[in-house]
Amino acid sequence: MAAYNPEEQEKIEGLKAWWTAHGNTVIIILTTLIATIVGIQAWNYYTRQQAQQAADLFTVLQQQVEKSGDPVKINDAAYLLMEGFPSSGYAARAALIAAQANVNAGELAEASGKLQWILDHSKEPELKDIARLRLARVLLDEQKYDEALRHLNAAHGESFAGLYADMKGDVLAASGSIEEARAAYQQAIDKLSEGRSAYQNIVQMKLDGLRSHAE
Repeated sequence: MAAYNPEEQEKIEGLKAWWTAHGNTVIIILTTLIATIVGIQAWNYYTRQQAQQAADLFTVLQQQVEKSGDPVKINDAAYLLMEGFPSSGYAARAALIAAQANVNAGELAEASGKLQWILDHSKEPELKDIARLRLARVLLDEQKYDEALRHLNAAHGESFAGLYADMKGDVLAASGSIEEARAAYQQAIDKLSEGRSAYQNIVQMKLDGLRSHAE
């Protein structure tokens, strides 16, 4: 066994004493650090797997839309995403597609439910603005004017202001509030950008129609 000089021996004894006092703490810290690293890696793997599964299901949904347009099959695929991956951006988009399939099939209550689901679960403001606008249209078709107006009066992005005002005009006109409908259509015309000049013309026709109706 190699002999240590007094200075080396003193250092060794000091290290032993330090390890005796702090060794357990070091082990705990290292164990926690390793567990954290492993946990992060496992979580990242899990989230990647979840994202891939959601993407695969959304692909199936798109295929159903392209191949058959069958609302039952589209809704089945959408529900798998909505129930299994509710926080995924794919789920809200699937609900939007399924809601349109319901509207096309005359299933307005089912469409309303999916659009409301988007409002309750999506974290994307623009997607929620689209869902709220479409929900207002469904409610208009159901003659639920007050409920439609409640959604149209909710906060929304400025880029949607013209579309919301136009829809508000439709609801007000259908409910017989002609003066308010005119104001809403005029607001829509003012808010719509130059890039939507064709759409502005459509809204202008609605406004002119109300004016001729009054005459």
